[in-house]
Amino acid sequence: MHKILISSCLLGTPVRYDGTGQQLLHPQIMAWQQQKLIVSFCPEVAGGLPTPRDPAEISNDKVITNTGDDVTTEFKLGARKALQLCQQHNIRFALLKESSPSCGRNTIYDGSHSGRKITGMGLTASLLEKNGIKVFSEQQMPALVQALA
Repeated sequence: MHKILISSCLLGTPVRYDGTGQQLLHPQIMAWQQQKLIVSFCPEVAGGLPTPRDPAEISNDKVITNTGDDVTTEFKLGARKALQLCQQHNIRFALLKESSPSCGRNTIYDGSHSGRKITGMGLTASLLEKNGIKVFSEQQMPALVQALA
């Protein structure tokens, strides 16, 4: 069985911008944990950002906080570290937090900090996909379970 990269926040680790986790309670995740198949990772923390931190959104190929700070460098570093970790552990599948500017698989916020979502991918999700790692959001658990079967 292959290891799976999973967003730390989906495992309940309080690493989200607001200092919380968003644990995904799913029997398959518990089974993977028992089998030691999960590699937990937060690209934003790995990129050097604190917890909590100002919310950030992608705008014009940059990641900008709601206070106007450009955190693109940290987000790109976190994405590169995620890819290195996947390559190091031969990880071919990732379960990442939807709508995050790092991990969003299908949607991200539109960059206006108004709460509007658009179709798009976060920096980490995009880099992993470009390098042949299949990325799923928490809303796609059945598809991930099937892909791993």
